[in-house]
Amino acid sequence: MSVTPRISWFTEEDRKQIVDEAIRIIQEIGVFVENEEALGLLDGAGALVDRKKGRVFIKSSLVERALETVPKRIVVYDRHGEPVMDLGGDRIHFNPGSAALRIYDYGQGKARTPETADLRKFATLIDALPNYAAQSTGLVSGDVPEEVADRYRLYIALQHSTKPVVTGTFKVDAFRVMHEMLATVVGDQDALKEKPMAVFDCCPSPPLMWSDLTCQALIDCARTGIPAELVSMPLTGATAPVTLAGAVTQHCAENLSGIVIHQLASQGAPIIYGGSPACFDMRKGTTPMGAVETMMIDGANAEIGKHLGLVTHAYMGLSDSKLVDYQAGMESAMGAVVAAASGINNISGPGMLDFESCQSLEKLVLDHEICGMALRLSAGIELRDHPVALPLIAQGLEKKEFLSLPHTTQWYREEAYFPDSVIDRATLEEWELRGGKDAVMRAAERVEKLSADHTPEPLDEQSVAHLNELMEREAARYGMEKLPGAT
Repeated sequence: MSVTPRISWFTEEDRKQIVDEAIRIIQEIGVFVENEEALGLLDGAGALVDRKKGRVFIKSSLVERALETVPKRIVVYDRHGEPVMDLGGDRIHFNPGSAALRIYDYGQGKARTPETADLRKFATLIDALPNYAAQSTGLVSGDVPEEVADRYRLYIALQHSTKPVVTGTFKVDAFRVMHEMLATVVGDQDALKEKPMAVFDCCPSPPLMWSDLTCQALIDCARTGIPAELVSMPLTGATAPVTLAGAVTQHCAENLSGIVIHQLASQGAPIIYGGSPACFDMRKGTTPMGAVETMMIDGANAEIGKHLGLVTHAYMGLSDSKLVDYQAGMESAMGAVVAAASGINNISGPGMLDFESCQSLEKLVLDHEICGMALRLSAGIELRDHPVALPLIAQGLEKKEFLSLPHTTQWYREEAYFPDSVIDRATLEEWELRGGKDAVMRAAERVEKLSADHTPEPLDEQSVAHLNELMEREAARYGMEKLPGAT
């Protein structure tokens, strides 16, 4: 058995102090809640609710009770009801970053607004790349009304990949339709609750505020059994304390308050302790996701989540670069390794550029190899034999090589991760013979080849018809007579 490499950021005493202070924050300072249903749930459970100010003071007993009922393991399934994400412990899974407003167009050399064809291509690529356990609604399409953009991206994703999807709502009324879409794909609402195929992001507003939209998403997820994923976003020195430990404490307080609301809506419903914090760069006024301090906060957040026995999430493996370059690779690889070594269960972010606002298909392909290496790192080094090497070295010395040993054949593929051809391991001569292409050029070619060669398994005609009916009805509400084309 291997010893999985892990980073620890705090002592046990530190972890207890952070959690204790987080509980005191929401009990003594309180949180702001805009949603009437959530206020009613909190009031009915004994929290002190100041309805005039929308401020709620959550007793420590409510937090303790909520933590007792939260599942310590969450399984997410694909379209066929097969388990593909076993979230909990130190098991790690990658999915692309979500909700980018722009896509980097390699041919044009600049970012632009995504359209339906980009969403289809994005989902198809993820379906073809095995190191991504789940897909995401990673692009916001500019060729549909803004009011239906959340439903539309899910509508496209469900038709072009069998993988589960990490998604979320932009509008309060979107969840009902999105839930019906998911139920259509897996059979019905009972099947979806038994084997959830989606995770919904629910984002508090720092510091310590729950909007009407995010509260409703928490409640809707809880009551339908769809896993909710808390995405707390403290920004050091701007919307949170400037110290990393202070940001971790605020993150914990925001997550705990969300867990209380969620569990009051439905005890035992699945929820994930997560976030997308950043170490604010006061020189530029930006939120660098590629900063090492941001990665440290993410890893530390996960350590607190694990201390509480919860499933964990973070936005990592992404870059603040504006194109696919050295900076993009450096920041993405470093983030993915820190995430893996922190044992974060659900890691979102691959493919993303420019402070989570842009997706790149070429980077998505390159990041797939970063994820593969991070997954291999997380598996650790296993002692395959006892003795470990003594008789093998004797055999190798006798033969003057190890290549032909049966032991080499037996374990070579188990021991090594072999990246796709986008990663160059050729000799100089071979590389030159193949055109001397850099990594981004190779990735661009790989994008086109996968897009042309990979055909996602189609949905059955009845499900497609129902999805079309749902989406067309939603689009018509906002004056769109015909969808841009989704197949």
